[in-house]
Amino acid sequence: MHRFTDSLSRALTSRRGAWISLALGIAGIVALLGVFGRADLAGGGATVPPQSETGQVAALADEFPDAADQSLLVVASRTDGGALTAADLDAVGDLGPALDAVPGVQAGAPIPSEDGEAAVLPTTVTVGDEDDAAKQMVADVRGAVAAHPIDGVTVQVTGGPAFGADISAAFDGADLTLLLVTIGIVALLLIATYRSPVLWLVPLVVVAFADQLASKATAALGTALELSFDTGIVSVLVFGAGTNYALLLVSRYREELLRDDDHRTALARAWRGSLPAVVASNATVVVSLLTLLLAVMPGTRGLGVASALGLVIALAAVLLVLPPALAVCGRGVFWPFVPRPGRQETAGSAAGRVGPWRAIAARVVARPVVPVLSGLLVLGIMAAGLIGTQLGLTQAERFRVPSESAAGLEVLGDHFLPGEAEPMVVIAEAGDATAVGDAIAAVPGVARVTPVSQSIDGELAKLLVVGDTEPGSAESRQLVRDVRGVAQEASTSALVGGPAAADVDARDASVHDFVLIAPLVLLVTLVVLALLLRALVAPIVLLLVNALSATAAIGAGAWLGRTLFGWHALDLQVPLLAFLFLVALGVDYTIFLVHRARAEALRVGTRPGMVNAVAATGGVITSAGVVLAGVFAALGLLPLATLGQIGLIVGVGVLVDTLVVRTLVVPALFSLVGERMWWPGRVARRQGAAREEGDATPGERGEEEGVPDAASLGEPVG
Repeated sequence: MHRFTDSLSRALTSRRGAWISLALGIAGIVALLGVFGRADLAGGGATVPPQSETGQVAALADEFPDAADQSLLVVASRTDGGALTAADLDAVGDLGPALDAVPGVQAGAPIPSEDGEAAVLPTTVTVGDEDDAAKQMVADVRGAVAAHPIDGVTVQVTGGPAFGADISAAFDGADLTLLLVTIGIVALLLIATYRSPVLWLVPLVVVAFADQLASKATAALGTALELSFDTGIVSVLVFGAGTNYALLLVSRYREELLRDDDHRTALARAWRGSLPAVVASNATVVVSLLTLLLAVMPGTRGLGVASALGLVIALAAVLLVLPPALAVCGRGVFWPFVPRPGRQETAGSAAGRVGPWRAIAARVVARPVVPVLSGLLVLGIMAAGLIGTQLGLTQAERFRVPSESAAGLEVLGDHFLPGEAEPMVVIAEAGDATAVGDAIAAVPGVARVTPVSQSIDGELAKLLVVGDTEPGSAESRQLVRDVRGVAQEASTSALVGGPAAADVDARDASVHDFVLIAPLVLLVTLVVLALLLRALVAPIVLLLVNALSATAAIGAGAWLGRTLFGWHALDLQVPLLAFLFLVALGVDYTIFLVHRARAEALRVGTRPGMVNAVAATGGVITSAGVVLAGVFAALGLLPLATLGQIGLIVGVGVLVDTLVVRTLVVPALFSLVGERMWWPGRVARRQGAAREEGDATPGERGEEEGVPDAASLGEPVG
């Protein structure tokens, strides 16, 4: 393996090999973009597990003659908030023929509310399962409504297809905006990190090409496997992780340039030195994401596969395309602060012989108790934000930007039975339909049970159940469970689905996924750390700190969301995805730091080795953390509250993990535990261990061993 990495590093960085490798890399990316260029991920997809009761009802719906029908609700209310007049109601009724004139649309008679302040025109549209057809149908219905305005009356189109159309419309151009903002954030942070008008372009272009390839490749994979997932999250992961890998490689390259006149030799050595940490980091995140294959929520499972593929592409781009690009550019790419042997013009030099990261690490290692206790206190206070946090958003709350469908749903909820917008759909054997309907009608909270139709073969019957509970509330979920209970007692063939029941099944599936996958993510992280560090104590300690940090970030994000953005609850998928990203991505910085600490401990002992490791990686870890937090914050541009919540939680978590956990807590814990961190292995040489017991300060011990200080290591920021 050592021979292979040596040969590959030389092939990527040598005078001829760099040009050949770069040409092959560019050609490969262009060819793959051509292969996947027409791939386009289909929208929509199941929102509940197919095996759930709601999923079974949806599957059985194909056996009914109205399988292609969906319901829209045309809601009318006075603009001034008053009661609808008789003329208003007549005008609303006149919309029926106009809607019927639209192909595939059938409107019913207007139904006024009991308070007389609103009316609803039930409308059936025949569109099937095609998202584009549903969007067009909603647009046609809204066009017909707009063509027949009613003076003093606001008419809004809402319902399931309308929500889907509004969300799709809100995403029009959003992916491009997200991409441009992400590129802008990364570019600004890389310029601030490298302080070079040239260097930032090289990793940014490489990662941008990787993102475009990942976008097309994951779309092709999703189409082939019929997966659904959010492409915005995949893009953010590719940009964030890819930039982090590039930062680590370039930082190590800068170090080697301070020791070697030949930039190609320095780059090859930097590539070999950073390879284990980058590969271990990527493997942790990829394997953690692949555990989502065990999820029962379709969107969660699809996101795991797509994100894993995207990160593998990012890894390949950084390890195989970025090095030859840097080799071709040469040492001058760092202009105006070009690192050369014996020259100390880098960021750390401004602080003199002892850079800021070395100074912080020396103080932490010398007096570790206070940093540990204060760091854990901060994390505990953040985790307290989980107190009072609720789980689950209503359909309107998931949609962060104003929309006609959400406004119409609000009017409907104010003036009609709350359950009208999200009824339950019951399917049972035709012979049991009457008994099932009577049993359900007797359930407290059920306002109406309406027979709808029979299956084509006449063996099944469909019922529509409307409750008087607020959709998405605890009372609504309990009503679904009560209805399911009595329906099963009346007929073992009865199944209860529909929008109200979907909330129950999605919640149960999300809890199942979290309980199953969160421990697996921790196990994967533990195994990778144990293999990388060849120890047991350090991986366990680091994993516990990482898990606490992730929990604290979710708590802080939930509190900030309630306080700043009015999110009274977290969406169902947020806890699992946020925990996975925080643990799997947070361990990147653990790996960057502790892998270096182990190498330094081989030379000078654990405590001074940790000081040297913080001095060498403090700048790059901080830069990487700020970049990752910035790109996740860009998710707030997208119209779904779910993505905004993930962006907020992960952004806060990464910053805390970078500035508190890696800078204070982890070095202090290594100081407290000492050489026992590496049990059952031993890494420190005897003279390093002997010095560790002496009176010299950590900085002095490092200098005695000839270890370069923070300045000579060329910290990216600082």
